Amino acid sequence: MATKKYILAIDQGTSSTKSLIFDDKGQAIAKGSEDLYTHYLPNGFVEQEPEVIYQNAIISVTKCLKQFAEKGFDKNDIVAIGISNQRETFVVWDKNGKPLYNAVVWQCKRSVQICETFKQKGLSQTVSEKTGLIIDPYFSATKLIWLYQNNETVRIAIETGEAYFGTVDTWLLYKLTNGNVYATDYTNASRTLLFNLHSLQWDEELISAFGLAGINLPEVKSSSALFGTTTLDGLFDNEIPVTSLIGDSHAAAFGEGCFDAGTAKATLGTGCSILMNIGNRPVASQNGMVTTVCWSIDGRLDYALEGVIVSCGATIEWLRNELNLFTDSKETAVMANAVADNEGVYLIPAFSGLGSPHWQMDRKALLTGMSFSTTKNHIIRAALESIPYQVKDVIVAMEKDAALTLSELYADGGISTNHFVIQFLCDLLNKKVAAIGMPDVSALGAAYLAGLKAGVYENIDVLRNLNTDKKKYIPAADTNKVNEYYNGWCKAIKNE
Repeated sequence: MATKKYILAIDQGTSSTKSLIFDDKGQAIAKGSEDLYTHYLPNGFVEQEPEVIYQNAIISVTKCLKQFAEKGFDKNDIVAIGISNQRETFVVWDKNGKPLYNAVVWQCKRSVQICETFKQKGLSQTVSEKTGLIIDPYFSATKLIWLYQNNETVRIAIETGEAYFGTVDTWLLYKLTNGNVYATDYTNASRTLLFNLHSLQWDEELISAFGLAGINLPEVKSSSALFGTTTLDGLFDNEIPVTSLIGDSHAAAFGEGCFDAGTAKATLGTGCSILMNIGNRPVASQNGMVTTVCWSIDGRLDYALEGVIVSCGATIEWLRNELNLFTDSKETAVMANAVADNEGVYLIPAFSGLGSPHWQMDRKALLTGMSFSTTKNHIIRAALESIPYQVKDVIVAMEKDAALTLSELYADGGISTNHFVIQFLCDLLNKKVAAIGMPDVSALGAAYLAGLKAGVYENIDVLRNLNTDKKKYIPAADTNKVNEYYNGWCKAIKNE
């Protein structure tokens, strides 16, 4: 009997690292998780320690391998490793592999003023055309510029050509291969503001305009490629190939099955990231989206439009923690269904501003349309409805940009288990919505990509037939009422 082949996926996230081992059917066999500490500092600075990120990953894998062994499996049957990572967070290190500064996390806002300066210099259009992104602290380069301007060690290293920049995937790979491999994938490169979406290379003109000439940048490969071999700090007796690197949101899109143009995924967590596959050409957004690489394999690269919603689950948490309207978020679907109509009550969840496609970051939250007949169930319903409304806003903008019609939406994340939200979303979009019901879809995507390169999965068509037991939601026969609600939302958003 042939030995079964397994894939180890390391999902290095902002708050923890999860490691999972998948079989050739895409089923998770074992899992280990380790929380990661983040330094939230004054002035919106957010940092993590590079060595701690690496050790965090090793501990997470150790836990996963222990569970794998306890279930009677042999780690020698693991044939490949895939890594997904928090995307825009980056590390700068020297030629000896020593970090020159803490990892600067994607949430960090230290470069707000630098962004304003570049906008005033008229760089916005050039940056957008070349990278598909907007000049914003969210993306890596402006915070690297801040380090160059404010940290002498980093400045000298960049000027002498001895500073090595990398997102977390690159840093982990560098450490896992003892400094032998310095590489990233197209998805992570496309989140830095330094990468040209059209030439698929680092953009020398932008690097020069940003004053970063001299910085070392990693080799860029497909998300599914041979990235070197590792024993994972001695956890394996033999070298195992690393055969995928990919940003976590892109990994989720691949794990969900966004293999064709017009398919999209929405990760409904604290906030929400929506990625729509737009095929093999980048499309510039005119409607508040960013353009990015969706994923890539040998001989194929797909692009995506991405919309970021600031408050989804965060709105529900606020109702529970500050207004005490319920004790368990599982109650909210029943409470929302307890009222037959929203009665014109809307919650605009701009607690930290509004993201795509509105980009009103200084806007405040608003609860509108209330009367003496309004109950707490109406308020909860308004909060839940605000999630599908925001997703629809993004999907409408994406469809306009890409001249594509959404074929199906895949939903994951904690809120994807809320039946009221997903059915309402399904009716509102008038499209099928599939909830995967698997919390670790980023790890699954990384495993799929690693398995393709390692020969565990023959091709994408094989992947289409795995993990097909998603809960499918079908739109109601009559969606007129929901469309009326959405018209009310649009008026409320515009303050009409």
